[in-house]
Amino acid sequence: MKALVERLPAYSGFAAVLAGAGLPIYIYAPKYYADTYGVSLTALGALLFGLRLFDVIQDPVLGWLSERLNKGKKLVITATAMLLALSMIGLFAMAPPIPPIWWFGITVTGLFSAFSFLSINFYAQGISKAGADPKGHVRLAAWRESGGLLGVCIAAVIPTALIGVVADPFAAFAYGFASVTVIAAVFMLPEWKEPVTTEPSQISEIIRDKTARKLLILALVNATPLAVSSTLFLFYVESKLGAVGWEGALLVLFFLAAAVSSPLWSMLARRYGEKPLLITAMILAVASFGYTLTLSMGDVIPFAIVCVLSGATIGADLTLLPAMFAKRMSVISPNGGQGFGLWNLVNKFTLAFAAVLLLPLLERSGFVAGRSDLPPEALNMLTVLYALVPSLLKLVAISLLVATKLEDD
Repeated sequence: MKALVERLPAYSGFAAVLAGAGLPIYIYAPKYYADTYGVSLTALGALLFGLRLFDVIQDPVLGWLSERLNKGKKLVITATAMLLALSMIGLFAMAPPIPPIWWFGITVTGLFSAFSFLSINFYAQGISKAGADPKGHVRLAAWRESGGLLGVCIAAVIPTALIGVVADPFAAFAYGFASVTVIAAVFMLPEWKEPVTTEPSQISEIIRDKTARKLLILALVNATPLAVSSTLFLFYVESKLGAVGWEGALLVLFFLAAAVSSPLWSMLARRYGEKPLLITAMILAVASFGYTLTLSMGDVIPFAIVCVLSGATIGADLTLLPAMFAKRMSVISPNGGQGFGLWNLVNKFTLAFAAVLLLPLLERSGFVAGRSDLPPEALNMLTVLYALVPSLLKLVAISLLVATKLEDD
C-alpha cells in the first residue's frame, strides 16, 4: 500500500500531459486547419484514417520495443516526451512551410507516435506500480485518470479562453503545453523501471486469452461514442446550438465532470465491483445522448446538463476499463508493453472511425464549418451523427459487457 501511495502525483501530472495531447487535439485540430487554412473536412478525415492504419503496425511494434527497454529506458522516454512537445509547437504555433494538409500530417504523426509510445510505457509501468493488490489497479487508475481528465479540461479550455487575450491562442497553448511536458517528464523520471520479467510477452498470448480479448473488443465498441462526440463537439455547439463562445466552458463542464467522478467510481468499484458500476454508467450515457436528440438552437443550459451527466459516465469508462485490463495483464503479461500496445491501438482506431466516416458524411450533407446559413439536411445529419450514433454504439457496448464473463463476476 505504501509503495502505491508514493509518488502517485507524478502519475497524475504525466497523465495530464498525455491527455492534453489526445482528445483535445482531435477536437481542435481538424476545425483549426479547416477554419485557418481552408483544408477540407474530407481530406482531414482521410488523412487521420490513414494515420490510424499506420498505427496498426506502429503500436504493436512500440509495445514490443517497450518491453525490451532496459538501462536506456529513461533516456528514450524523455526524448520521446521532447518529440511530443515539439510536435505540438509545429502543429499549432508554426505557419505551414508546405501545403497545410501535409504539414498537418507530419506534425500529427510526430505527436501521436510520441503519444502512443509514452502511453504504452506509462500504462505498462502502472502494472508493476500497483503490484499484486487487486484493488491497487483501481486505486492507481483513479489517480492516473483524474489527472488525465484534469489535463483534458485545461487543454480543452485554454485555446478558447485565450481568444482576445493573446494574438494567437493556439500558439500560446502549444508553447504552454511544451513547457508543462518538460516539467511532467522530469517528475516522472524516477518511476521508469526496468521490465518486471526478463521474458517479454507475445501479442499472440494476449489475443488467445479469452478475458483479454473480450476486454479489447469491449474497449473498441465502448470508446467509439466518445470518439464520435469529441470529433463533432465543436461543430455541434457552434452550428446546432448556436452557442458561439461557449465551446470552452462546455468542454470544461464535460471533462471536469469526468475528472470529479473518477475517484467516486473508483471508490464504488472497490466496494461493488467494476462491472456493475460500468454497466450503470453506460446506461446513464445512453440516456444523456438520447436526450441530446431533442435539443435545438439556443438550448445551451440543457446541453450543459447533458455535458455534466455524460462527462460523469466518461469518468467511469476511463477509470474502470483500463483498471480491468491492467488487472488481467498483471496475470498474463506482467511487463504490460504488448498488452497496452494493443489497448492503445484499439482506442485510437475509434478516433479514426469517427474521422474517416463522420467528417465526409457531414460535408456531403452540405455542412460547412463556420457557416451560419446551413441547410436543414446538414443540421439534421450533424444531430444524428453527434447523438444517435453514440447512443446505438453504447447499447452494443452494454450488451457486450453483460455477456462478458470476468473472473470477479
